[in-house]
Amino acid sequence: MSTAPETRPVADEPSVVVTDLRAEQLEPALGLGTATPRLSWVVRPAADAVVEEDWRQRGYEVEVVPAAGGDAWRSGEVAGDHGVLVPWPGAPLASRTAVHVRVRALGEDGVASAWSGPLPVETGLLDPADWVARPVSAELGQDPSDVQPPVLLRRVLQLDAPVASARLHLSAHGVTEVELNGRRVGDEVMAPGWTSYDHRLRYRTHDVTALLSEGENVLGAWLADGWYRGRLGFHGGHVNLWGERTALLAQLDVELADGRRVTVATAGDGSWRAAPSPIGSSGLYEGEVHDARRELEGWSRPGFDDSGWAGVVEVERDPATLVAAQGPPVRCTQEVLPVAVATAPSGATVLDFGQNLVGRLRIRVHGSAGDRIRLRHAEVLQDGELYRRPLRGAAQEDVYVCAGGGEEVWEPRFTMHGFRYAEVTGWPGALAEGDVVARVHHSDMRRTGWFTCSDPLLERLHENVVWSMRSNFVDVPTDCPQRDERLGWTGDIQVFAPTASFLYDVSGFLASWMQDVAAEQHADGVVPWYVPEIPGGEWTPAQAGAVWGDVAVLTPEVLHARYGDVEVLRRQYDSARAWVDLVERLAGPDRVWVSDGLQLGDWLDPAAPPEDPADARTDKHLVATAYFARSADALAGTARVLGETGDAERYERLAGEVREAFAGRYRDGDRLTSDAQTAYALAVVFDVLPPDARAAAGQRLAELVREAGGRIATGFAGTPAVCDALSATGHVDAAYELLTTTDCPSWLYTVSQGATTIWERWDSLLPDGTVNPGEMTSFNHYALGAVADWMHRVVAGLAPGAPGWARLHVAPRPGGGLTSAAARHETPRGTASVSWRLAGGRLLVDVQVPLGVRAEVDLPGEDVVEVGAGMHHFDVDDRTASAARAQAPTTA
Repeated sequence: MSTAPETRPVADEPSVVVTDLRAEQLEPALGLGTATPRLSWVVRPAADAVVEEDWRQRGYEVEVVPAAGGDAWRSGEVAGDHGVLVPWPGAPLASRTAVHVRVRALGEDGVASAWSGPLPVETGLLDPADWVARPVSAELGQDPSDVQPPVLLRRVLQLDAPVASARLHLSAHGVTEVELNGRRVGDEVMAPGWTSYDHRLRYRTHDVTALLSEGENVLGAWLADGWYRGRLGFHGGHVNLWGERTALLAQLDVELADGRRVTVATAGDGSWRAAPSPIGSSGLYEGEVHDARRELEGWSRPGFDDSGWAGVVEVERDPATLVAAQGPPVRCTQEVLPVAVATAPSGATVLDFGQNLVGRLRIRVHGSAGDRIRLRHAEVLQDGELYRRPLRGAAQEDVYVCAGGGEEVWEPRFTMHGFRYAEVTGWPGALAEGDVVARVHHSDMRRTGWFTCSDPLLERLHENVVWSMRSNFVDVPTDCPQRDERLGWTGDIQVFAPTASFLYDVSGFLASWMQDVAAEQHADGVVPWYVPEIPGGEWTPAQAGAVWGDVAVLTPEVLHARYGDVEVLRRQYDSARAWVDLVERLAGPDRVWVSDGLQLGDWLDPAAPPEDPADARTDKHLVATAYFARSADALAGTARVLGETGDAERYERLAGEVREAFAGRYRDGDRLTSDAQTAYALAVVFDVLPPDARAAAGQRLAELVREAGGRIATGFAGTPAVCDALSATGHVDAAYELLTTTDCPSWLYTVSQGATTIWERWDSLLPDGTVNPGEMTSFNHYALGAVADWMHRVVAGLAPGAPGWARLHVAPRPGGGLTSAAARHETPRGTASVSWRLAGGRLLVDVQVPLGVRAEVDLPGEDVVEVGAGMHHFDVDDRTASAARAQAPTTA
């Protein structure tokens, strides 16, 4: 590479700095699956520097330095007013290429910032031919018709020179944890995760340089069923859904100090050995049984005698289906100690961790050989005992058999539980503080959004939303984390994606899962109810269902809106079109989607009986037609972004036709044929009514809320829209009434009942303290927590005004007795925040705008103003603001 000359002056002490440099939203960026990684960064004011609020980036420069040494390459000035997913500026990288990247920003004044710190960027195996590894499976004579106990795999390797660098590319049919010379590789769990295995199997690259040495080394692996062939599904579930055998896929590429390269890979060449592990059984639903007496000391270190171990056999895997991970792995992100210890009527010890969570227990015990400790998990208690009926067929039970001889510390490896309470039996002696710790596990996404306010109940509600998201973003966006289900339900994440993308950086997580949605989509355009798709009684074969199938269109739209990611729109475009085209065929020429197929409609409307959660107040075909209009309109917008002008015009016409059809079929004067909260909420927010009918719809919705005493009357379809519909039509007070009531059903009813997560049903716990008798009664579902997006945008007043937060829309609408509220979000362009408080008859608002961004500030009773970067303070007469809030609509 050649060195380009300096192109712009750099101030002695630049007023701005480049931070948060990432490649494909990853930092560090190791094992990337693209030769041309997109770069992102944030420009911030330097410490103590004063920067003009209209500062804008006019360009940038990228420097690329080979990690192995050599000349730097510089792009020269590249025009661009932002640092959000900008194209790779140089030649494509080859497989296994490591470079260091730096960026500096150029302001419109012609002065460049200092260079950012270096970001290590390294590609993985970009070509299927780069894979020499083949998956290997233990030859231990296991029964392929049922779940299998985890196994150990081992391979000795000799290195005849010091190690300069080493990378382990790792995947599995099943789930695995790997050790090198007795030390754990990485800290992820349940790797490589759950994908549409027939189409896509993830691998992840690890830097293992520090774990290898000259001489004899040992690569060892634990291998378990996981999602690949473990039990999944309803009513007993299924095994072997993707294959009868677990298998390890590992390729270790080593560069020696003398420049030679050595590759050690899984293969059926006699070099790999297998043995039973001390884990007697392990399942996602079942839990894990570990007998410490069977542990093999030193099995993954040099010098161990494996002569009695069995061999392995190769299994099939097309290397073209191997894909580099796009999002973060599952890790332990927090440890929680019990807040109370009690003795149940049965005599068992019950631990209360004070928080419904997902993960597993780590125990520290001194016992005798053969002591058997049983750990059972549940979300709720009833009559002082664990109440396990809502778990259905999921045992959620772990057993540890002591080896004896001193302190033993243990945690399950290949299972996850959803629980607040744990029952401990068989414990030798008395429990001491710290003997049992709950370890929280989920995909380790970067936190990006926060909300506070003056009402502790609303703050707890928001925290419940966060915890339910953490609990259900475990490699795929699941519905629930505890019972015999835990599937990637498409409708749940479709309604929750805006909330999720504020709270955490879900760009890679959801972009990866959306590729599985496209892979699992049927040839006729049907989107499965859940992805990856498994057999499921009435859910199989999958049928076209509104709200759920619309994930194909609406979730990529959210990822573009929140992260400025055009590529995700392009990649999912065919899938989105296939869905809308299917619905167009099903609706026929009258454009009203009425079918005899399975429609879930406003699923879990609180009026629905426990045995029929789809029996809602709102006509399910009204819901389906409203969603048809919404997705057609969103697809038109996607087409415009992608430059598909013909498609944009076609789908815009289609959306208009569906809107007209909706009004013709479901409008009855100023009422809708379903006189229900969800019907009006969707009609307003999806804009499917004529302009002159919008105000009446909002008025009727507000009347319904008041007639219900402020209680909620919406399910999965209506809940994300109802507060927006009210505030958008000038009924902010009614929206706050919904938000703040504590009567059942309501958001704060759950909080008043002690909830620490969002429930599946509004009344999962009945007012008398008993559990809802419905078969589906989870205490950890995020879908009904979609209201948090309205809390961010309307209560606090912070919303994106353009894709990727290129502009801010600031429009707080105080109400509900709140005296203050605030939201902060780490946007792709930097920190944005809004906080307001009422004091002395004044509404005081502080707005923080990132560099290079402008904000539209819309305060009640005031003219809309536009401001640039920095901190801005506003002081408004609250009497005027209150009058304006009572009379004028807000922007949804």
